[in-house]
Amino acid sequence: MPVGLIALALGGFGIGLTEFVIAGLLPEVAATFDVSEAAAGWLITGYALGVVVGALALTAATTRLPRKAVLLALLILFIAGNLLSAVAPDYGLMLTGRIVAALCHGAFFGIGSVVAADMVPPNRKAGAIAIMFTGLTAANVLGVPLGTLLGQQLGWRSTFWAITLVGIVAFAGIAALVRVPRGSAGAGRLAYELRAFRSRQVWLSLLVTVLGFGGMFGAFTYIAYTLTGVSGFPASAVPWLLILFGGGLFVGNIVGGRFADRSVDRTLITVLAGLTVVLVLFALTARSQPATYAALLLMGAFGFATVPGLQTRVMSYAEQAPTLASSANIAAFNLGNAFGAWIGGLTISAGLGYTSPIWAGAAITVAALGVLLVARTVGGVNRAPATDPAPLPPVPVH
Repeated sequence: MPVGLIALALGGFGIGLTEFVIAGLLPEVAATFDVSEAAAGWLITGYALGVVVGALALTAATTRLPRKAVLLALLILFIAGNLLSAVAPDYGLMLTGRIVAALCHGAFFGIGSVVAADMVPPNRKAGAIAIMFTGLTAANVLGVPLGTLLGQQLGWRSTFWAITLVGIVAFAGIAALVRVPRGSAGAGRLAYELRAFRSRQVWLSLLVTVLGFGGMFGAFTYIAYTLTGVSGFPASAVPWLLILFGGGLFVGNIVGGRFADRSVDRTLITVLAGLTVVLVLFALTARSQPATYAALLLMGAFGFATVPGLQTRVMSYAEQAPTLASSANIAAFNLGNAFGAWIGGLTISAGLGYTSPIWAGAAITVAALGVLLVARTVGGVNRAPATDPAPLPPVPVH
C-alpha cells in the first residue's frame, strides 16, 4: 500500500471532522454568538451548500493544473477556513469560515479519488479509494466524539484549533509522501473534462449516488429522535450509540472497497439490497434496544459500503476525463444528504412518527437499486469504452 494513501486519508479525516463535529457543539456556538438554534443550524447547511459549489467550481477551475498541487492548495483553503472559525469574533465570520472550509471538501475527495486510484494497479483502485475515505469514517468513529469532548471541556474554539493543526499535518504529509506517476492521466481542458457528461452512464451513476446515499442519510439525520423517542435511550447515550454507527461506517467502507474491486455493479446491487432490508427491519424493531444496537452497526456498514463502488463507477465511465466527474459525484453525495434529510423531515412534519424517516430511507434506497438495475440494462459493462480516440497527452504531475 503506498504510504501516500495514509496522507490522503489524514486530509479526509480533517475534512470529515470539520463537517460533522459542529453538530455536537451547536448549543455552545449559539450561546457564544447569541443566535437562535435555527441560525446556528446554518453553520451546517451553509457548509453542505459550500461543498456542492466547491466540488464543481473549484474542480472545473483547476482542470489544467497538476493534481497534487491542487490538493495542497485545497488544504490551504481548509486550514484558512478552520482558522477563521477558531478566531471568529462574530457569527458572520464564523459562517464565512465554515463556507471557506467547505469549498475544499468536494474537490479534495473528488481529485483525491483520482490520485489515489492512480497510485495503485487497476485491480486495486476501489480499495485505494476506500483507504482515502477511511479518514472520513475515522472522523465519525473517533474524531467527532473526541472533538465534541474537547470543545465541551476547553471551549468550542479549541476544537477548531485542533482541526487546523490536523490540516497542517495533512498538508505536510501529502507534500512529502504522495507520488503521482508521470504516466497517469493528467489534467486537461475544461471542455475535455465536460465530455465525460455526455455518457448516459455517468448521469445514471450520479443519480444512484444521490438516491443510495440519500436513503441512508435520510434515516440517519433524525436518528437522535428515533433513539430517544422510540427506542427509549436517554439523550446522554446518543453520542456513544453513534460511535457504534461510525464503527459500521469504517468496516463497510473497507469491505465495500474490496468487493468493488472484483465487481462494482454486483457489489452495489448487493449492498443496496442489504441496506434496504436493514432499514426495514430497523423501522419494525426500533422499540427494541438490542435490535437497535445491531441496526445502527449494520446501517452504517451497508450505507458506507456503497461509497467506494459509487465513486469507482462514475470514474470508470468517465475514464478519459475522470476528475470533474469524480468531484461531481462528491457533490451528489451531499445532494443525497440534503434530499434524504428533507424527505425525512417531511414525514415527521406529517405526523408519521420518528420511525418514518427510516421507512422513507428504505424507499429511497429501493429507488437507487432500481436506477442501478436500469443502468445495468442499458450499459451492460462496468467500464465504459474510451470516449475520445485521440485524448489529450497527459500533463506530468508530481
